[in-house]
Amino acid sequence: MDLARPVYRPPSPPQHHRLPAHVYWRRRAIVLLAAFTLFFVGYLGVTLAYALHNPSYGVSLQARAAEWGRQHGMGGIVTWVETEWYKLHPAKKGGAPPPLAFVGHGPTRVVIPKGLEHLPAPATIVSPVAHPLPGEGVWHVVGRRTAKGVPTVYEAFVRPDPVHTSYVVGVAWMDPTLLRAQLYSGSTIPGQGGPFRFTAPVSAKASETLVAAFNAGFRMQDANGGYYTQGRTIIPLRVGAASVVIFKDGTMTVAKWGRDVTMDNQVASVRQNLDLIVDNGHAVAGLAAQNTIKWGKTLGGTFNVWRSGLGVTRTGALVYVGGPAMSISDLANVLVRAGAVRAMELDINTDWVQYSTFSGPLNAPINGGNGTSLLAGMIGPPSRYFVAWWSRDFFTMSLRTPPATTTTTTTTPG
Repeated sequence: MDLARPVYRPPSPPQHHRLPAHVYWRRRAIVLLAAFTLFFVGYLGVTLAYALHNPSYGVSLQARAAEWGRQHGMGGIVTWVETEWYKLHPAKKGGAPPPLAFVGHGPTRVVIPKGLEHLPAPATIVSPVAHPLPGEGVWHVVGRRTAKGVPTVYEAFVRPDPVHTSYVVGVAWMDPTLLRAQLYSGSTIPGQGGPFRFTAPVSAKASETLVAAFNAGFRMQDANGGYYTQGRTIIPLRVGAASVVIFKDGTMTVAKWGRDVTMDNQVASVRQNLDLIVDNGHAVAGLAAQNTIKWGKTLGGTFNVWRSGLGVTRTGALVYVGGPAMSISDLANVLVRAGAVRAMELDINTDWVQYSTFSGPLNAPINGGNGTSLLAGMIGPPSRYFVAWWSRDFFTMSLRTPPATTTTTTTTPG
């Protein structure tokens, strides 16, 4: 009997079970989110590593990390961390500064050519501490002089207040009749509107008459003010803001914008930062208040930290103050004691507070090696003004061309 051959049947194709739509899209979202997270974390890691190795972000690793955080929308977190750190590490109270803090800073006898326009030498600063130490508040000559040896910059040192007596802050007095001011932009401040004619670094030609350089204000997003230079408004100027104003003749002043100075064809640059902290020769009211708009939202004004400020005296001299352990009230007080009738805060924290004077023969190029910081504790070196990557804007003071004169008189500061 013949058996029927089995009929060949090809195997059935595999069955694909279609996922419900909500499950399918949920899985797609998880995969996309994981991919984005990996990319975002990788991007942050790469940019953070770059910032930590980039000196334009600051000298210290802490400053570089903080600068990176603020650039990436984490300013609130950075400020909170800084605030908590300063709460746990307040400035030391009492004590005395190092024994040599004021040694060698006695009055300097100088010879002034008769008929040469210049400001009288400044008077000794009365220390905020009841019993000043020998040499405290006494001015001495620093930096390059004119071709005839006339001083252009004096420095003095005092303690910031009667409480934090182991700290010393530096004060620099500059004669604008002998010096010409210039605002330089940095690689990131003002951050737009460039290229600028005057930007980091200071050129070899400009260095031939350079006498001093010092930091400007906060990052523009924290400055509550504007920026004007080379005939262009880079960031709109705010009426009422504290302003460093430089005119086309090279003179500089500190002003309340819209009241003391308004825009005209003689204004060369305006750099605004917060509100005045000294007005009419007195510290303004409310400096101790937690007003984050007026006194700087990054740390406010009450913490005793490294701060800097710039003021103008009744005679037109410029006064820079920089140093540690100062509240904004302390900064204003020292500026008033140095003769300021109007003054403003500039930048704060150790990496950004920097004032340098420069030595070397006139009409010969110099560099950071010719610079001396106002205080040894200023961790940012004078060389920062001579590198193209320096991020923050700054000011320079350079020698004017003096008139010819021969007869002399003498003056003794202090």
